[in-house]
Amino acid sequence: MRFVRHRLIWTLLFLLVSMCIVMLVAGQLALQKAMLDESASVQRQLTLYAQTLSQRIDRYRTLPEVLALDEQLKTALGHRLSAVEVDQLNRKLEQANGASRASTLTLLDLHGKALAASNWRGNQSNVGEDYSFRPYVQQALAMGSGRFYGIGMTTGQPGYFLSQAIRDDQGAILGLVAIKIELQELEREWRQSPDIVMATDDHGVVFLTSNEAWRYRLLRPLAAHEVSEMEATRQFADENLQPMQYKLDNEAADGGRLVRFSEPPLAAPVLWQSLNLPDTQWQLHLLHNTQNASTHSRWAALAAGGLWLAVALLVLYIRQRQRLAALRQRSRQELETVLHQHAQELRTAQDGIVQAAKQADTGLSRSLQHLPQGVVVIDAQLHLVAWNSRYVELFRYPPELMRVGQPIETLIRHNARRGLLGKTDVEEAIERRLEHLRSGKAHLHESAKDDGTVLEIRGTPLPDGGFVTSYADITSYKNAARELRTLADTLEKRVEERTRDLAQAKREAERANRYKTRFVAAAVHDLLQPLNAARMFSSLLRSHLHDESSRHVADSIDGALAAQDGILNSLLDISRMESGQLAVHRRDFALGPLLQVMQHNFGIIAESRGLELTAIDSRYTIHSDEALLRRILQNLLSNAIRYTPQGRVLIGCRRQGDSLRIEVHDQGPGIPKGLQREIFEEFRRLNEGHDQDRGAGLGLAIVDRLGKLLGHEIGLRSELGKGSVFWVVVPLGHEAVPAPEAADPPAQADPAREDSMQGATAWYIDDDAPSCQATSALLQRWGCQVQHAGGPQAALDLAAAGNAPQMLLLDVRMGEFYGPDLYPQLCQRWGQEPLVILVTAEHNIALRRQAAEKGWGFLLKPVRPAALRALISQMLLRREKD
Repeated sequence: MRFVRHRLIWTLLFLLVSMCIVMLVAGQLALQKAMLDESASVQRQLTLYAQTLSQRIDRYRTLPEVLALDEQLKTALGHRLSAVEVDQLNRKLEQANGASRASTLTLLDLHGKALAASNWRGNQSNVGEDYSFRPYVQQALAMGSGRFYGIGMTTGQPGYFLSQAIRDDQGAILGLVAIKIELQELEREWRQSPDIVMATDDHGVVFLTSNEAWRYRLLRPLAAHEVSEMEATRQFADENLQPMQYKLDNEAADGGRLVRFSEPPLAAPVLWQSLNLPDTQWQLHLLHNTQNASTHSRWAALAAGGLWLAVALLVLYIRQRQRLAALRQRSRQELETVLHQHAQELRTAQDGIVQAAKQADTGLSRSLQHLPQGVVVIDAQLHLVAWNSRYVELFRYPPELMRVGQPIETLIRHNARRGLLGKTDVEEAIERRLEHLRSGKAHLHESAKDDGTVLEIRGTPLPDGGFVTSYADITSYKNAARELRTLADTLEKRVEERTRDLAQAKREAERANRYKTRFVAAAVHDLLQPLNAARMFSSLLRSHLHDESSRHVADSIDGALAAQDGILNSLLDISRMESGQLAVHRRDFALGPLLQVMQHNFGIIAESRGLELTAIDSRYTIHSDEALLRRILQNLLSNAIRYTPQGRVLIGCRRQGDSLRIEVHDQGPGIPKGLQREIFEEFRRLNEGHDQDRGAGLGLAIVDRLGKLLGHEIGLRSELGKGSVFWVVVPLGHEAVPAPEAADPPAQADPAREDSMQGATAWYIDDDAPSCQATSALLQRWGCQVQHAGGPQAALDLAAAGNAPQMLLLDVRMGEFYGPDLYPQLCQRWGQEPLVILVTAEHNIALRRQAAEKGWGFLLKPVRPAALRALISQMLLRREKD
């Protein structure tokens, strides 16, 4: 016993030690592999960041070279400038700077004095300042061009300076022109990454970074001449340059370094990769968190340990099975010996029983009387040995036949005379039964008698010859089985009939649902046509009204039409969701830009109602359908603003494990607990809210349906008198998504755009006459010449070579005509392709995508006149530039 215990302890100790060794080796290998993979990934990211930085600088590189060839600037540097000439130069540089969207353009003379600048209007103007100490000035005057990064002495803002010398016709330098490029937008893009990105100059000073704690940090101590040079050029003004403090843990073959930072402090070691930027003495650095590599290492170690433990246990299990198999083999042999002895004893006892039966006077065995079956025993010579009364009762044998030693053939012939053997040849049937008994083969079969009785006949041969046959009456069992079979057939038929009925009902319901969906879509489409015309006429009406009260009435009409537009679009969205036509396109995307869009779009609405809207920025990546999630957040924000009389509205998010909960907080009246479920139903709304803007009660219904469609949990928490919190739970994404390019600033009122529509020719093709009339009048008021406003067939008849318009406004569904197919036919007759804007009531993503791919405009009915005017002006200006 002690030996077994010691062997078990040593086995467990070996398993644990070997498992730890395997886990250690696997963890180290996995860590090295993960670090190499992450190092390669970081190097690729660095290359992309370097390309972005170079492209941003190259975008402005040619501007100073072009301005250096300008005759007006050359002339200005040749004599003393008057105030009028300085003003003209300032405006020229301002215009050039506005076209390139650079920070500042400056014209300097041979002494480094700024004669004119694009920022002449501001309080921090460069005009009149002396920049002769700046390296970019000295380089341009000495070598013809220069470059320098530093903090501006006038504005206090850092930037990258590019300069170009201005020469006269003989090649002599007259002065220079310099451009300052601000790179803060690039840093904002870097902040979208969870890693730390930074750029250093030739002195090892961090001047660009995604984290403010790292700005103006030193990679190495500065030499005395470097300190003197930076003080002379005032490169970093009065900034205090602090050194970094770090410890190198490991260095990879590809240049990556595993580093621990104590200043600025980082909680975990990071992977540090660097890249030299071409054409500069700058370096780009990326500090990548190695937590994922460590996690992979731990999981690999656990997996290897588990695999090793499983293999070891399997080996132990196989060996244990082998030992048990050997033990069972020995036990089987011993058991076979015991069974052989017992069989011999049973055979001896059976011989005694048969002998006792032969010696009985009647053969009626008491040991067989208790059996419910009829039993008969015959010997090897096919003579009766024993039977029971049930056997005699089943076959109604006469008493004179039942005696010991009676041949079984006599009983079989007796049954044949009574017709129990069937209508076949009697002798053949008797011989077949006797031959079967002589063969000593077991048998089992059923036999039906004329009175309906069904017998189960089971025959078993005896070891030393003879046969034991039992006859069991299974008539009731057969009847029950027959009834059950009939009942099963009946139930199966009923199930088939019910299934057919249900299938028919399902098909009818689906057909009714399709009819309903098509009806709703068609009804909304038809309702949007006159609504579109009404919006156009409403816009025209304002131009004919001059008193404030009349304009207020026109504004009320326009607001009512806009509300009706929202209700119809909501009904159409619900119809598309019910019919399954609303496609879902899930992907990983950054949440931050979406929240910024919400802040921008609803901030103006909130401000107009005296509310403050706050959007908390987020760096998380989520997995959802961006368009449908935007619709959910728009409805929640719209409700929050509508039901908040004063105070603030906030939208932000908080993490919950592998999910993110986006919340919208308001300071409204709150929602009673009994109504918190009902408000998600269609046309259910509270009585609170602004008098003119209580909604139709469809916003939260759409939110609830979109949440179910996307698999996102929708919930709320509310307290009367304190406000409500609505939320949607979305899963986190699994990969970093590049930050989108910064959107262009919103277009300002541009006289050039206003003028672009003057005298422009346009066609409007629609099968709705009021829409044609209203749109035509509106286009004419904007200065367009409308050559055709009518149906598609009339447009085909009118189209000919030489009368093509500049702009074509085209409906999509016009009876038997389809707008995108009609356009090529018109272009063939015109011999050219004018600009086209699709104006439709169809919320079709595929159609919108097709229009974007072909460069067409796309507007949904009812069209807002301001949106139509802006789109036409934008497309006409783009055509002029091309």
